[in-house]
Amino acid sequence: MNIVYTLIILCVLVLVHEFGHFAVAKMNGIYVEEFSIGMGPKVFSWGKGETVYSIRAFPIGGFVKMVGEDEASDNERAFCNKSILSRMAVTFAGPAMNFVFAIIFFMIAFMYFGSPASNGLIGQVYPDYPAAVAGLQAGDVLVTLDDTKINNWNDISAFMQNTQVGQQVAVGYQRDGELNSASVMLIANEDGNPVLGITQGVAKADFFASIKRGFATTVEFTVLMLSALWQMISGQMAVEVAGPVGMVSMVGEYADVGLMYLFLFAGVLSVNLGVMNLLPIPALDGSRLVFLLVEAIRRKPIDRDKEAMVNFVGFVLLMTLMLVVTFCDIERLIK
Repeated sequence: MNIVYTLIILCVLVLVHEFGHFAVAKMNGIYVEEFSIGMGPKVFSWGKGETVYSIRAFPIGGFVKMVGEDEASDNERAFCNKSILSRMAVTFAGPAMNFVFAIIFFMIAFMYFGSPASNGLIGQVYPDYPAAVAGLQAGDVLVTLDDTKINNWNDISAFMQNTQVGQQVAVGYQRDGELNSASVMLIANEDGNPVLGITQGVAKADFFASIKRGFATTVEFTVLMLSALWQMISGQMAVEVAGPVGMVSMVGEYADVGLMYLFLFAGVLSVNLGVMNLLPIPALDGSRLVFLLVEAIRRKPIDRDKEAMVNFVGFVLLMTLMLVVTFCDIERLIK
């Protein structure tokens, strides 16, 4: 099932990315020869109109093949003969769709499955633990611990880090709009740390709130990803990457926790794909956007053969990197 979940997520992310390129290309009247999901040999294909639609063997990418994309063409509908703005729009549409679907993934998680509550909402109370003995129930909201006001779950974690096993704690909580209080004696968990015996609650957002949170979360993870990339490039953080094999392991971990976290993870992956494709790396959309920007500044096209060669070398390097990352994933799993 982990492999199935991974394939579904990968196929959806690739599909929406390539559909972005495809849809905007069609809107601009560009001749699209093939729309493919996956790389490598064709598994099956079918034709509709002027375009061939295909499914290929390896679900690690996809492509939209347009006339005049990597070579000169006399066809007035060729990609190379469209305006710079049209070509930029087609190129940017793929990553843009990944950001849009990241918002959608986050929305689904927040609206249908909920997300960790921003306040002190209790999700589960473990039997025979201090909170249960004191009468606390799932759905109660912690408002104070001793003299510490609880605004969110981080406040609870910070408070617990400064306590000791056997300590008596005054708990203020809200139930059905009424304030209540209780006194609990902390006990140790299997690691010897003091605990109340509760888990964080999950709260569902309405439609408009989920849109707002989905957009905000997408922006937040975009900034975090750019920051992490910069730290890895500057040597402030170890380089950590994962390929398809590593993804199966990660997807399995999130699926075990629950569908909410699987959708959140899919949203993060969609942001990742959008950000990575906008980097100025040969063979990626970001590189093509740089070439188009240079063309706009020079006011004349860059030599198509040179651009195609740069993109080909970049593609070979990316595939090599993918093989190395996959090998490292397998090695980690074996260890």
